Amino acid sequence: MEILQQKGRVHVPICCLLVFLIQFSNLYFLSFADDYYINCGSDANVNLTTGQNFVGDSNSGSSFSKSDAITYMNQLPASVSPLYQTARASSDPFYYQFKITIGTYLVRLHFLAFSSTSSNLSSAVFDVLDSTKFKLLNNFTAKNSTSSPLIKEFFIRIDSTGSFRLYFTPRTSSLAFVNAIEFFAIPSDFTNFIPEDYTGNFPLQTIYRVNVGGPSQNDTLWRSWETDDTYLPDPNSAKDSNKGTLNRNYVGEIDGLVASNASVAPDWVYQTAKVMNITASRPANSSSITWSFRVSGNARHIVRAHFCDIVGQPYNVVFNLYSNGNLRKEIGSSNNTISGLSALPFYYDFMVSPSESELINISIRPNLEDATDLNAFLNGLEILEIMEGVASIPNVKESKKNMVALVVGSVLGGLSLICILVAGFVFCSRHRKVEKQVEIADWSPMLENGGSSYSRGTERTITVSPMNLMNLGLKIPFAEIQSATNKFDTKLMIGKGGFGNVYRGTLLNGTKVAVKRAYKRDEHGSGSGQGRPEFQTEIMVLSKIRHRHLVSLIGYCDERSEMILVYEFMEKGTLRDHLYDSNLPRLTWKQRLEICTGAARGLHYLHTGAAGGIIHRDVKSTNILLDENHVAKVADFGLSRSGPLDETHVSTNVKGTFGYLDPEYMMSEQLTEKSDVYSFGVVLLEVLCGRPAIDPTLPREQMNLAEWGMLCKKKGLLEQIVDSPLKNQINPSSLRKFSDTVEKCLQEDASDRPTMADVLWDLEYALQLQQTTTLKEAHEDSTTIDASSAAYRLPVVQRFPSLGSTINGDDMRDDELDTTENEIFSELKIGDAR
Repeated sequence: MEILQQKGRVHVPICCLLVFLIQFSNLYFLSFADDYYINCGSDANVNLTTGQNFVGDSNSGSSFSKSDAITYMNQLPASVSPLYQTARASSDPFYYQFKITIGTYLVRLHFLAFSSTSSNLSSAVFDVLDSTKFKLLNNFTAKNSTSSPLIKEFFIRIDSTGSFRLYFTPRTSSLAFVNAIEFFAIPSDFTNFIPEDYTGNFPLQTIYRVNVGGPSQNDTLWRSWETDDTYLPDPNSAKDSNKGTLNRNYVGEIDGLVASNASVAPDWVYQTAKVMNITASRPANSSSITWSFRVSGNARHIVRAHFCDIVGQPYNVVFNLYSNGNLRKEIGSSNNTISGLSALPFYYDFMVSPSESELINISIRPNLEDATDLNAFLNGLEILEIMEGVASIPNVKESKKNMVALVVGSVLGGLSLICILVAGFVFCSRHRKVEKQVEIADWSPMLENGGSSYSRGTERTITVSPMNLMNLGLKIPFAEIQSATNKFDTKLMIGKGGFGNVYRGTLLNGTKVAVKRAYKRDEHGSGSGQGRPEFQTEIMVLSKIRHRHLVSLIGYCDERSEMILVYEFMEKGTLRDHLYDSNLPRLTWKQRLEICTGAARGLHYLHTGAAGGIIHRDVKSTNILLDENHVAKVADFGLSRSGPLDETHVSTNVKGTFGYLDPEYMMSEQLTEKSDVYSFGVVLLEVLCGRPAIDPTLPREQMNLAEWGMLCKKKGLLEQIVDSPLKNQINPSSLRKFSDTVEKCLQEDASDRPTMADVLWDLEYALQLQQTTTLKEAHEDSTTIDASSAAYRLPVVQRFPSLGSTINGDDMRDDELDTTENEIFSELKIGDAR
């Protein structure tokens, strides 16, 4: 086999092909999660008439902990599906585990309480919670008088890639069971429940899904829609209406009403409706229609109301929507934005607070002032409960037998090919070691292994005393933190991640802070062993650095086995929030450039200014925070590695977040500061395109943003995927410079990527180009200033030395960095712009 050497690296052609295939398989797992339809407690498959194929759990691709497979002891009634003939049950807690990617998942749990030779499931009382500690079912029993299955449906937003568990925890002296599980990713617009007053990322349980004016039936996503007749206290107040054809040509939002599509609700929901039953004894000006639903009185609910104007002639019906007597929305507004759009399906989401009456009453009533056709209509209703209950992850007895392996070989066509790939990769690694001795840098001590959303391999560690690493001057008593957060009130929770929940708080001295409290972990809990190293690393890093573009650590607490970090409060939240949250104002291109430049300054300081140099290792849009003035600050240093960056690399366990990980680092396990540069390049592309780094709902070639963006760049089509609000804002020269910077950051070979100092220089230049355009436009109509004068032309800029070569990294302070940049950019001669 011919060995080629280039740029001091060893290349083995066949091995390169194998590495490419392994990377391809990794991309598949990054982008796709399996769809799971599991026949629990059985090896047999069950095909339903609805089209679902439930696979025996031993062959499903999921894994489960120690539990019993039980079978219906009598002959199954003909009316009951074979799916409910078996179950998995235990008197101890057990779980099912799934391989997942980031996204929204629909989870359906199927229960039918039957008796077997070993168990009577009618006596089962148990809880169900997910691996983020949210309770999906509390004190649940499946016993019912109809002998029909109970199906519980949930929507769960998952913000990390890896594994996800559903825990079934029996109450004392009872047992837990489940007959079947559906667990699959769904399009984001399917559950885009975003009422203005709703915050948080709690699971949602479907309580009601009603086809108003139509029959009960299931749609192609196996959602069950029931008829509305049983929910009308006054059946004579309404009558059915229907229409054959819909107008689905409009996409977007009109006056707060969102145009629907087929994944939100099927056509037949909008082709039927309830309208007012107007008679001589029921005049329209004094009538209304009300639906009444019984709900949990101590929970918040989200209501989605579906509308389609199949009633008015000529479509000038204007009416009001109420919940429990409170006006929610005017439908078909007087400014005629909806009126005239014939048969357009749309929906409106809002939140209903807890009510002692345990009822949600939905009413529609004509708007007597604006309507020319006094009527009102409703096509569908969905009511979802916000599941805000939490519980500790139970201790689970693992099976002594081998756990059912996850099906990880499907993408490559079988286990044999995987073996070949692994063998090839091992061969390459050994061959590379023969040809070139790899030295491991003498990095400063790290603590125990752990702390990542992705991990592979074995990482060398040095054991040190945690107390030697702690800054005792930053310690804050647990009692003060409890007081600051009102005992960790869930109403003050502003975020959650792999380490723990984040709360807003105010210290005794009046300082507003963000408090990150680690999840309670044990030897059986998910992510066990990861919290303590992240906690200590964060304190180590942040206690020795200060910079205007790095989040400041206010203090920490390690009392009572707690791991709590207290930071300065960042008023505007994460960069990701401002890219995707439709409730927040969209950032202008100038704001985005300034945010990217600020983040680059922070990372540049980490690489060259902090003592010994620091590699962040988890650069992403959620780890860039914004203060009240939209000043960017880099956050979350739990995965950071510190040490001299003049070494070639350090061999280390791969950690970070899928979609942002440097592919060369993933394959070689050799970390350099250029890994941060790659991740930051993904963030830059995310800022430009306004979409996530990994989006499994998109076509395969578009799922990975870095690959898709670079493909569009090479084809000259990058402008076509720019975030739509920006398309008329960006100066072409600024876009060209910015996109060239992105391309350099995302080079596969780390040696071809720029330093963070070079990235910062390029971003400052892109900002200058954008500001120059603004200055020119401000004067282009002036009769006293020549718009074509040299003062307003785009500058021809000579390449200056990188910032890193003009600054002593060991002694650099924030003010010195800004001074140096000002000196360099003052030579651009562009007015007073920086």
